[in-house]
Amino acid sequence: MFTLIPVIAVIIGGIISSYRPPGQGLRIIIQHFAAGVVFSAVALQLLPELVGELRIVPIIFGFSLGVVLMIGLKRLIDKIGESKKKKDDGSTGLLMATGIDMFIDGLLVGVSFSVGVKQGVMITIALTIELLLLGLSVASSLIGRGVSRKRVITTTAVLALCVLAGAALGGTLLEGLSGAALEIVLAFATSAFLYLVTEELLVEAHKGPDTSLATAMFFVGFLLMIVIEASAS
Repeated sequence: MFTLIPVIAVIIGGIISSYRPPGQGLRIIIQHFAAGVVFSAVALQLLPELVGELRIVPIIFGFSLGVVLMIGLKRLIDKIGESKKKKDDGSTGLLMATGIDMFIDGLLVGVSFSVGVKQGVMITIALTIELLLLGLSVASSLIGRGVSRKRVITTTAVLALCVLAGAALGGTLLEGLSGAALEIVLAFATSAFLYLVTEELLVEAHKGPDTSLATAMFFVGFLLMIVIEASAS
């Protein structure tokens, strides 16, 4: 049920962007804020659980697996985008890449709930902001390619289902894990989230002009998760 929150966020992002796409400055601010929120959620929810038992071999294996998978997916998405761009205006490649991205985000939500309800809720909050931004971005790109508003909203809603599918798969397959298996999953999720922050959100954010406000929003997002954690404790 919690997964419906980021799903709705993607749809809302698509609707907003189809009527009034956000400017580059606003997107950069949101990207910094989302990066701070996700980074803080990892530090507060996953790392304490990861170092609790401190099984070195499972941690190294899971962390490395996450890095290799995320880099591999990035290369796959880039190749899909390039191949489709040669055949059409790039819309198909964009949609396939976005669908994969949303599925992985949903999978990470499911992984987080396999650790615990509290961890799952906090990670869901963090990813909701990132997925809202993703919905804004894909809808804005489609509008720029001349796609009709109705089709943009419908397409965004369909893509949002990838989040639900990923979460269902992650939550079902990983339910009830413990011991070394849980350590592997935690390490995998940690590296995947760190990749999301450093190689996606912040890389995209720094493609535009840096401002003091945008930089400050990273720390606002980080602090917000600390406040939420403290209030929930």
